[in-house]
Amino acid sequence: MGAADVVPGVSGGTVALLTGIYGRLIGNIGIGSRSLGRLVRADFRGAIRQLGRVEWGFLIPLGIGLVTAVVLLAGVIEETLIEHPEPMAGLFLGLVAASVLITGRDVEWTPGRLAAAGLVGLALFVALGWQGAPVVDPEAPALFGAGAVAICAMVLPGVSGSFLLLMMGMYATLIDIVDDRLLTDAAVFGAGAVFGLACFSTLLTRLLADRPHEVLAVMVGLLLGSTRVLWPWPHGVGVVSQHTDEAISGTGLGWPDATGGLVSPTVLAFAAMTLVLVVDRLVQSSDR
Repeated sequence: MGAADVVPGVSGGTVALLTGIYGRLIGNIGIGSRSLGRLVRADFRGAIRQLGRVEWGFLIPLGIGLVTAVVLLAGVIEETLIEHPEPMAGLFLGLVAASVLITGRDVEWTPGRLAAAGLVGLALFVALGWQGAPVVDPEAPALFGAGAVAICAMVLPGVSGSFLLLMMGMYATLIDIVDDRLLTDAAVFGAGAVFGLACFSTLLTRLLADRPHEVLAVMVGLLLGSTRVLWPWPHGVGVVSQHTDEAISGTGLGWPDATGGLVSPTVLAFAAMTLVLVVDRLVQSSDR
């Protein structure tokens, strides 16, 4: 999930869906957010009681893995996206295609749910065409707000927190914060992320409990809309170089040129999709 969250166009929530932990993750986050709410109201006993319901044996290893991947892979992944944008986009496109098939399998489709998925996918597809100029030396409120917005997207399959940062012009800044170990800025961004997650997770938990098929249909739409960023041609996944502030847009749509570039993205897309579907089939078989 951490590696996915670093990549503009790929969501950690997509990985959570693929690995079958999404509902469990959102449920635990919702419990944690209720504990935080009780703490704000000075209900310390209630806060401790809620914290006791959290599956710490699940969340702590997950959180350690996520943070470790972000710290270790942020620079590497960004460099790979710049050097090999089309193959990387093909790889991620295959992962998202598998996510659509796996998520859509659990939906009881009706005309209304199909329409919702289509409208959400179209809206996201259009919105991902926007991209802001890089912001240099943002103030603390801007970092806090960016954290609050990005973390909500990172837990939604199909909505990339990194690409939202890219759209807000904050992606290169956050990569600098991670690479240069700017702890104060990281703390401000993290505080915004905690605030945003606490507000958003409660709503999402209720929706998943009350209207699961509608929520999953919307998630399918989000996954489909995200393919605008993951379409390999002409430029692949969109990133901004932290060294040159050069935008390498992944929102333009095109076809491979005459010099090549068709084979490797296509092969990687099918390989990624096949691998995920095979693993999912093995998991389904083991659960029976």
